Amino acid sequence: MIAAACFMTVGARGSWGFVLSLRGGKLAGLVLVGIAVAVATVLFQTLTENRILTPAVMGFDSLYVALQTAAVFALGGHGATTLDPRLRFAGETLVLVAAALGLFRWLFDGRRGFHLVILSGLVFGILCRGLANLVQRMLDPNEFSVLQALMFTRFNKVDTALLPLAAVVILAAAGLAWRLVPALDVMALGRAPAITLGIDHRRMVTLLVALIAVLVSVSTALVGPVLFFGVLVANLAYLLLGTDSHRYTLPGSALVAIACLAGGQTVLERGLGHDAALSVVIEFTGGLVFLLLLLRGART
Repeated sequence: MIAAACFMTVGARGSWGFVLSLRGGKLAGLVLVGIAVAVATVLFQTLTENRILTPAVMGFDSLYVALQTAAVFALGGHGATTLDPRLRFAGETLVLVAAALGLFRWLFDGRRGFHLVILSGLVFGILCRGLANLVQRMLDPNEFSVLQALMFTRFNKVDTALLPLAAVVILAAAGLAWRLVPALDVMALGRAPAITLGIDHRRMVTLLVALIAVLVSVSTALVGPVLFFGVLVANLAYLLLGTDSHRYTLPGSALVAIACLAGGQTVLERGLGHDAALSVVIEFTGGLVFLLLLLRGART
């Protein structure tokens, strides 16, 4: 609440109606992205039984870049930028969800090991990145400059026209995840204990995969790919709350994510005058947290 209030009021000048309308749309986008990334990461870590992983390791960022590259190559720079944002948003979300469901459902069927899951995600990401690089070399320099603007995360340029649709999808998925809290606590014990305690593991895996795919896809289509942000906020929530119960970690991680996005954007916009990008700071900090968790896991 403090971070949101600072984002809305610090440095505000002129007509309050205009200021609140402009900043309110940006804040709504940050809130939705924070909820989507945080909930998807906690669900993914429950599914994989590993706290250093995030759905981004499955190649979502590379697939998003490949989609943007294909759009610019097929429609041209002008066509890609003037395309109806709602149509582009829906198309990107559907492709990302389809790819995620196909890849995740095949990997998490209970017969494939954890290492194969990670390796398959890395190979999928390398494949998408390689295809995108191949097509980018054939683009006109002017079109490539347009593509560069589309590829990077844009927390400060959320299209407010997409917010109603994104809000419905994200809040519905998060609400369903909240109803699954008791089953999620059992799933966190592992596959064998969950089956022993009466959980339909295959059905639950399918449902969680669908929720993760929807949340990550909508978030990525809304602001672009985020690699380590989910790892950062989820582990901060675990540390602050001191519990594994999803009753607390799901809303806790979402609140941490919102505070980081709203507070960070306030500092960068009002304090530093847009001299730094929030996505760069978040990915740098999240990458450090990821490395620290890896090193700590290696020592233990």
